[in-house]
Amino acid sequence: MSELLAPAGNEECAYAAINAGADAVYLGLTAFSARSSAENFDFPALKKLADYAHFLGVKVHVAMNTLVKEEELQEFLHNAVMAHNAGADALIIQDMYLGAYLKRQCPEICLHLSTQAGVCNAYGARLAASLGFSRVILARETAFEDAAEIAKITETEVFVQGALCTCFSGQCYFSSFAGGNSGNRGRCKQPCRKLYSIDRKGFGEMAYRLSPSDLCVGENILKYRDAGVYSFKIEGRMRRPEYVSAAVRYYRAILDGGREEVGGLSALKRTYNRGNYTKGLAFGQDKNFLSTAVQGHMGEYVGTLSVSDGRYIVSSAEKCGEGDCFKVLRGGKEIAGATYASAAKGGFVINSRTRLKAGDKVFITTDRSLAASLASGKREKGISLEITAEAGKPVTVYADGERYVSSFVVQAALNRPTTHEDVLKCFSKKDSYPFRLDNVRVDVGEGAFIPASLLNEFRRKVYSEIYSKSGGERVIYSADVSLPPPAKRTRNRAVCIAARRLTGLNADIGILRPDDYFADLAPLTQGFSGEKFLYLPPYLRGAEIRRLKQVISAFDGIYCSGNYAAPLAEELGVKYFAGVGANISNSVALGGLNADYVALSKELTYKEAEPLFDGNTFMLTCGDIKLMDLVYCPFGKSCSSCDRRDFYALTDEGGRKFLLRRYSVGECRFEVLNCASLVGENAVTGILCDFTSQIDARAAADCISSVAAQRALFGSYTKGHGETPVL
Repeated sequence: MSELLAPAGNEECAYAAINAGADAVYLGLTAFSARSSAENFDFPALKKLADYAHFLGVKVHVAMNTLVKEEELQEFLHNAVMAHNAGADALIIQDMYLGAYLKRQCPEICLHLSTQAGVCNAYGARLAASLGFSRVILARETAFEDAAEIAKITETEVFVQGALCTCFSGQCYFSSFAGGNSGNRGRCKQPCRKLYSIDRKGFGEMAYRLSPSDLCVGENILKYRDAGVYSFKIEGRMRRPEYVSAAVRYYRAILDGGREEVGGLSALKRTYNRGNYTKGLAFGQDKNFLSTAVQGHMGEYVGTLSVSDGRYIVSSAEKCGEGDCFKVLRGGKEIAGATYASAAKGGFVINSRTRLKAGDKVFITTDRSLAASLASGKREKGISLEITAEAGKPVTVYADGERYVSSFVVQAALNRPTTHEDVLKCFSKKDSYPFRLDNVRVDVGEGAFIPASLLNEFRRKVYSEIYSKSGGERVIYSADVSLPPPAKRTRNRAVCIAARRLTGLNADIGILRPDDYFADLAPLTQGFSGEKFLYLPPYLRGAEIRRLKQVISAFDGIYCSGNYAAPLAEELGVKYFAGVGANISNSVALGGLNADYVALSKELTYKEAEPLFDGNTFMLTCGDIKLMDLVYCPFGKSCSSCDRRDFYALTDEGGRKFLLRRYSVGECRFEVLNCASLVGENAVTGILCDFTSQIDARAAADCISSVAAQRALFGSYTKGHGETPVL
């Protein structure tokens, strides 16, 4: 058993997915959706779609996978219950502790843990299962070996098609700090899709240095299935219905044994294709992982350009037509768009506002004929009817074992009696229901008469009941879910410093962020008198965790933004410091988290965070702001020529420089730090400072108590979101 899960950014896409053969669709509500710019659904539209889907045996999953602030808790819980009551088969939630609270209040609600929660190893999966989640949607970066292990623990969902985030799932703050719109709140402005240069030889030219190609695992979906993965997810709530249809048909064919339908991979490329696809990181970084030369839909190659008498002629065997659109590449880079003009011998003519050259490569991005073909066909459910009408008795209909009886009695005919054909014609009207009448038996007694109006009314009632019964019974909950009483809170005045070397620093807690986790770390903490924590990246493979256990034993605890850290710390008997990327943004999550120390979300203002201040809470107050964790090599794994520097400069078109940090956990990983350092007031709760990029962390630590000193040291600085709310 497996599930092919398709995106439904709007009703049209939902029906396209269902008609193409999806087993389930996922969609967002008008609030709390990680794709806030999709059309999304209100509750009446959700119920309408859920009824339709359920009749055809298709499930509906509702994404409520954004971070929830304190003042939004009641609205979130209300919407979650309303979505369940409207027919949602599962709710997709990012905040696992808020989800666990909802599950305790409403046990029949099915929860799936969003990819934004970053589950990437068995520790995270076991935690999710213990909190009441029925399924984990794995981080896109999860190694195949870990996916196979997780599939033995709980029901598992993986992405097989669509856009890839450049940052590790749930840990991206680039849009938030560089543009004021949070990806964790569904408003990502996609700065990763912009042009950048990197100050390394061969990477200094402006290109799409952080933009991944689209994912297409293709036949590897069968490896996942054989490993026990249950659900295969197609990304694309912002894409067109023809893309949804093409993607579902492509993977349906593979899963069903190779049945080719409507163009296969060619259709998929023509409906959306960024970068000619990558297999993703589950199977190792491939050469196509980044699409540095082309941004957006590039389509499928259809021919090469020649110029004759001022006309742009594409030499091609393709039969293109009116309404088709194209993208033109030169030297592998996008230079122009074009439209179909006319047919020509050996190809066709295109129009473009840009001056094109012979030898340019032409890719089709809109294929009208294909779109029409993909939109054809309607999924229906076959039903069998047995209809009996006899004078003096009600009309009786048996439909797949269910009995329906009319409220009226059949009359004796005074003139023309009702015939077999009359009844058959009436019940052949399907009233827009997705029925297919496979077998209809009609038995009309001699001399029976049924007024057409009554027969039509009865038919509508029967079909309505057949349709409505398909959703099954569900527990309906009150949408007024109570919140837990506020906890009694105390004040934290501790100081915590994160740095690549703790020696010489004075703080209550030190967090070591080594450049190489398997080097000798003892000299880096020598003489530090406070509690010593080892920073663990939010993404670690199971094999890497096993190697690091011995390293962790030399510390008092671990600091980590990954959800796997809580059960790992418990297993090892060390303290757990939940990092800022744990995204704790409300009191329910804070109360459910079992941690010794907690760094609150760096996307909260001081005012928003104040209800969460406690004796063990911290706020990132000054120093580095990490924007992204990169699980891949932005240099394309060109290891033989790599200079292996600790820091590089990632420069955007506006001249802003973001630090690109390299570190090693047996293989290279990278982080992107903000172009400006954080400065802020310090008397709010526990003080957390990150001096990872500082050559002299001790000098930076001396500035903690003075905003003016921080500004002087950092040069380029920001107040972050301490005073300005993130959207």
